[in-house]
Amino acid sequence: MKIAVVGGGSTYTPELVDGFARLGQVDELALVDPATDRLSLIGPLAERIFARHGSPVKISWTADLDEGASDASVVVIQLRVGGQEARISDETIPLACGCIGQETTGAGGLAKALRTVPVVRELAQRAAKVAAPDAWIVDFTNPVGIVTRALLDDGHRAVGLCNVAIHLARRLAVMLDVAPDRVVLDHIGLNHLTWERAVEVDGVDRLPELLDQRLDELAAEVELPPAVLALTGTVPSYYLRYFYAHDAVLAEQRAGDVRGRTVADIEAELLKLYADPALDRKPELLTQRGGAFYAEAAVGLIAALHGREGLHSANVRNGTTLPFLPPEAVIETTSTVGRDGAVPRPAAPLPALQRGLVAHVAAYEELALEAAVHGGRERVRAALLAHPLIGQWDKAERLTDELLAANARHLPWAR
Repeated sequence: MKIAVVGGGSTYTPELVDGFARLGQVDELALVDPATDRLSLIGPLAERIFARHGSPVKISWTADLDEGASDASVVVIQLRVGGQEARISDETIPLACGCIGQETTGAGGLAKALRTVPVVRELAQRAAKVAAPDAWIVDFTNPVGIVTRALLDDGHRAVGLCNVAIHLARRLAVMLDVAPDRVVLDHIGLNHLTWERAVEVDGVDRLPELLDQRLDELAAEVELPPAVLALTGTVPSYYLRYFYAHDAVLAEQRAGDVRGRTVADIEAELLKLYADPALDRKPELLTQRGGAFYAEAAVGLIAALHGREGLHSANVRNGTTLPFLPPEAVIETTSTVGRDGAVPRPAAPLPALQRGLVAHVAAYEELALEAAVHGGRERVRAALLAHPLIGQWDKAERLTDELLAANARHLPWAR
């Protein structure tokens, strides 16, 4: 199997390479990125990682998408349009307007979608012409739900991937002292807006036990008050803190530095490490970059798409899973994944407490996709006004002006 990684110059890539080297599922790996300076470091490191594991995988790296994606069975897309500079803008502009500054949630997430969706659509269209006829696109590019829906709307065989569920599953397995592959989550919601409603081990739900005996530890894991978990009877995603603890998070952000600057410093150090010709493994510093267990999630999902059917968290069409959402919406949930794609497991109804927030954010995502695909100041303003973390006309007006000015070089229609 040939896998092409678009955005292969990302500092994340050694994490993915390490997973393929340890867990298999690839015969040829092509790293594709216009940043040839990064590829010249990460490509040789990938070779050394595979060699250390005694893997015969063929490695190549190129700035030419047609070359890299040629005959690929899987195209993984993991890119960041505008780099860390754009991320810092996404995080600081909302803060100045009195809103949460986060790269995938709220106004920052919309700015990222505006830059990213057109680029991913173009790359996917080009890749589809040269990849294998039945190739899959695995999207790890944020905001994953919006980007995945854009790919599906364009007719691609696409599945969205996020590491939130697998990261929580691994942490919960440790708490329960069981092997990770025995844990199955009832994971449901939207990308970066999910809840774990059950933690099944050999068919038995252990979540009530965890909430009873380890409530404080679980709450600390997702940085939320224990009472939130007790009230909902779930383990919310870490990203729910932007909604459930909005004012406290906003105060924290205003008192500190934005995450993007920290990540930029980490990336600079990682690239120095990657340049060491003796390095043949992912460095410990990479754990501070984020994306824990991304490799395991990607390898497992790709293996399932090629015959090793199993349950995986995925971003997929809603269909009838959440009946209050349109069938064409993209949700994130535990799904049965096989050669024909990902099919959501039957899900119990969401209680009103979660249902209202999911419906609200899903409506915003629909408007955000329209703005990203078609452009237009009014569409951007409408998406901002619809988001529950903004929702005020004066803030939506100011954010529209400032986000479009900051991103004009990425948005031809906004110049």
